[in-house]
Amino acid sequence: MNETSYGLLQAIRGPIMLITLGGLVAMDYFGVYGFGRTWPLLIIVFGILKLLERAAAGPAADPNLRPPGGSVI
Repeated sequence: MNETSYGLLQAIRGPIMLITLGGLVAMDYFGVYGFGRTWPLLIIVFGILKLLERAAAGPAADPNLRPPGGSVI
C-alpha cells in the first residue's frame, strides 16, 4: 500500500466508526440486539482500521541506519 492509501484510511476512520455506531443503535432501537451485546463490535472495527492503517504506512525507518558514506553528526 502507498501513502495515498494511508491517508484515505485515516480520512474514513471517523465516518466508518459513526456508521458502525449508528447501525448498532438502530439494531438496539428495532429490538434486533441490545446495544449492551453489540458494543464490542466498535472495538473490533476500530482495531481492523488501525491494522489497515499500519499496513498502509509501511515499515518504519530504522533509527540505527547511517547515511551512506559517513557518520551522523
